[in-house]
Amino acid sequence: MIGQQKSLRRVVESWLGTHDAEHLRVTRSSHTRRKLCRYVLVEAAHQEGTLAIVFFRHADGSWCVFPPAPRRPVMGGAV
Repeated sequence: MIGQQKSLRRVVESWLGTHDAEHLRVTRSSHTRRKLCRYVLVEAAHQEGTLAIVFFRHADGSWCVFPPAPRRPVMGGAV
């Protein structure tokens, strides 16, 4: 998804479908403990029960179901 900035709505619809749009709701929206990234918990009500998926916001603006890789220290040299 690098370079493809999709809205959260489009990503949720690709995972959960558009036919259940009236049964979708955001139940939590916050940052991770160290405020490294934003996440949103979306729940979908079905006849079998409730399905919950966490979506993470990446630095490029995309939303994914996996958290972004942690930033690592970088050394640079002066030119």
